[in-house]
Amino acid sequence: MASSSSEAQFVTFSLGEEIFAVPVEVVREILDHEEPFKIPHGPDYLLGLRDVRGHGVPVIDLRLRLGMTGTEKTPHTRILVLDVPVADRVLALGLVADRVYEVVPFNRSQVETAPDIGVRWRSDYIAGVVRRESGFVVIIDLARLFSDSGSALVSLETPARVA
Repeated sequence: MASSSSEAQFVTFSLGEEIFAVPVEVVREILDHEEPFKIPHGPDYLLGLRDVRGHGVPVIDLRLRLGMTGTEKTPHTRILVLDVPVADRVLALGLVADRVYEVVPFNRSQVETAPDIGVRWRSDYIAGVVRRESGFVVIIDLARLFSDSGSALVSLETPARVA
């Protein structure tokens, strides 16, 4: 039990030259990129739906969601199918990544808070930053990324509720 509190496993992937990570426990599978079924009137980062083992999963262009330029598909483009805990339920999402690299362990002591300067996206979506020889790895807080202004995604699976 002690190792789980001091070390966690993450899947690393790139968006352009930037390296990001998500906790391995939320990654259901990694798929080759296929064009999703388009959903009319969705936000620009919602590319559409993809059939994943008989279930429609919303596919998100994470680059657009983070305020970057849209993904240009290559032979390395992948979709990470994630089960993201949001509020009182789990949201299944497909995130488009330019390239998926590896599963790596990070010690808690390696994870720094997000800097306020030099970051091109809103830092409240960053769970932490890890320094590596080749640069930094940004750990994304998926629950925050898809719960605040990501309400259009949440309403795909359940009707919006008024609090």
